[in-house]
Amino acid sequence: MATVENRIAGSTVFAVLISVTVCHLINDTLQALMLAMYPILRDSYALTFGQIGMITLVFQVIASITQPLIGHFTDRKPLPYSLPVAPAFTLLGLVLLGLATSYEGILIAAAAVGIGSAIFHPEASRVARLASGGRYGMAQSLFQVGGNIGTSLGPLLAAWVILPRGQASVVWFGAIALAAIGILSGVGRWYSHHLRPKTTARPLPPVHHNLSSRTVGLSLLILLALMFSKFVYTSAFSSFYTFYLIDHFRVPVKDAQIYLFVYLGAFAIGTFAGGPIGDRIGRKAVIWFSILGALPFTLALPFANLFWTVVLTVPIGLILASAFSAMVVYAQELLPGRVGMISGLFFGTAFGIAGLSAVPLGYLADHTSITFVFQLCSVLPAIGLLTIFLPGAERMKAA
Repeated sequence: MATVENRIAGSTVFAVLISVTVCHLINDTLQALMLAMYPILRDSYALTFGQIGMITLVFQVIASITQPLIGHFTDRKPLPYSLPVAPAFTLLGLVLLGLATSYEGILIAAAAVGIGSAIFHPEASRVARLASGGRYGMAQSLFQVGGNIGTSLGPLLAAWVILPRGQASVVWFGAIALAAIGILSGVGRWYSHHLRPKTTARPLPPVHHNLSSRTVGLSLLILLALMFSKFVYTSAFSSFYTFYLIDHFRVPVKDAQIYLFVYLGAFAIGTFAGGPIGDRIGRKAVIWFSILGALPFTLALPFANLFWTVVLTVPIGLILASAFSAMVVYAQELLPGRVGMISGLFFGTAFGIAGLSAVPLGYLADHTSITFVFQLCSVLPAIGLLTIFLPGAERMKAA
């Protein structure tokens, strides 16, 4: 029996792929706004670095726990019309954040944004794969780059709109959440049309390789370890880079947001490169380069002046970002038929690692310095050496 992917393969449905990519951009722009508001929230509520880390923890961990569960469930019972529910929760979080008058209110708003991300990522990632026409790396990268562009826009919007107008102005961005609800309603109809004949219970598609379950399990653990190195480092950037610039170099808040945009913009470009290159030269080669290749630059950054700090964030963002799409598609090939579970697991793990690491990094910064935190995190890409134990393309094909 042909799967939905087989029936669609052969022609990339670009309208659908672009739609989920645009909505990923919107989703991650809105959640980045919350992260970019940290300097404003710190000054308004006299927050410590530990409390700022707790905001990230609430947002990321709720998304982390929920996403794999949603992905596992929707592998068996797809929920096409759950897609527009995601930006509805994000809209709720923005409204709550704009109206919050206490630290507890900020945490509740962060939780709502986390739920929105948890609902969005597994099903939207599956739709991107369905619409890929078999070009899975390209589709996953395009989907991911939408999110990374959105993440990079957050600091700019915070600097240009929220910083001069105050916390309540974040509510204005609810308009683009409403646009995402409309777009995803249309994507849901397309998705439902293609799934309708297949929504009854059926066996999972057959596994396309003969790798042992032990090898598959070990490979997944290695991928998760690599994600740990990547996302603890990127968590330090997303949560504390602006504070590093403000405290270490005494730059104004607005300039710090622009420098954060430089890093996030490079990250977005790197994301798009990883998937298509992986389609051509193999996922493992991309994973090798995208983790270990960043190490010389991360080691140099804590000792650089302001100019070279900004310059170094460009190769760091470009190289680190290329990993995620390759890792997701590699994992999907290890466990065919479990697209939703793998997408939920990897997006959820990314959120969870970022959230769980933000609190100890924040408290460590409180008790040492923000510079020490960046020095400590600079060695994390060395974990990329574990890539040597992943099965290569030749071994998977031979199996």
